[in-house]
Amino acid sequence: MMIASTSGGTAAGIIVLVLVVLMVILLARSVRVIQQGFNGVVKRFGQFHSVKSPGIAFLVPFADQMARVDVREVPRTGDRQDVITKDNVGVMVSATIFSQVIDPKSALFAVSNFELAIFQLAQTALRAVFGGLTLDEALSERERINTELQQHMDPITEKWGVRCNRIEVVDIVPPTSVLQAMSLQKEAEQHKRAAILTSEGQKQAAINAAEGQKQAAILAAEGEKQARVRLAEGEKEATILRAQGKQEALARRAQGKADAITSVYSAILERNLTPELLAVLQLETLTQVAKSDNAKLVVPYEAVGLLGATQALKDALSSPARDDSSSD
Repeated sequence: MMIASTSGGTAAGIIVLVLVVLMVILLARSVRVIQQGFNGVVKRFGQFHSVKSPGIAFLVPFADQMARVDVREVPRTGDRQDVITKDNVGVMVSATIFSQVIDPKSALFAVSNFELAIFQLAQTALRAVFGGLTLDEALSERERINTELQQHMDPITEKWGVRCNRIEVVDIVPPTSVLQAMSLQKEAEQHKRAAILTSEGQKQAAINAAEGQKQAAILAAEGEKQARVRLAEGEKEATILRAQGKQEALARRAQGKADAITSVYSAILERNLTPELLAVLQLETLTQVAKSDNAKLVVPYEAVGLLGATQALKDALSSPARDDSSSD
């Protein structure tokens, strides 16, 4: 009896233990936790069923299987690739691809390994893009290369549920001989630029000197012009003043003559006009005419009478003397 009860208890314990293990296995297979940045793709009996978002996902045990897909942007740096440019120069190129899964279903079922496929596609795109560029274009137009690489890859990667956000060319290494030639070319360019800058400086200096001489000549001409204008104005003012002085002198002389004539005329009016006084006036007039600068002197007819009047005046002046002497 004791043996039977012991064996029954052991069997019951084993059954309970098996049930507990089964419950744990079922719970582990039916409940999954999806981390942020990932999506879960559920397959039921080998076929696509659904896509689970981050969080707790419940599955049907033994029927469902879930694969996690990273939907974050992932940088993938490729190895250096040998490519040939349009001008037949071999260069080593490496690029980094920033891709992101936007459709987990297509990423799992449209291609067997989308990461390897993107890597192989990037190598093909590098060869295609660099094959259409010369070495100088490849070294100077990085932005154009990045754009063309992305244009080559986008139509294909979208079918795989992957989006290429951007592609950056990390390094372009030409052959050593080309690098030496480029160094010599760069040195020659520097010498050329230095010579051009020197000549430009000399040219600018000559232009500045010519401009300075031009400005100096203009200023000198302006100064001479102003001096001449001021000198002319001074001469003009001096001439005006001299003319005004002459006019004033003439006016004063005329006024004096007028005053003299007035005085004479008054004297004539006050006294009786005698032939002797008239002869004196005529004689003064003839004296003024004789003082002129003329080379010829025209004596009017009346001058004969003037000489007679002068003789009469002389006799008149001498007659009182004679009377005085006779009286004595």
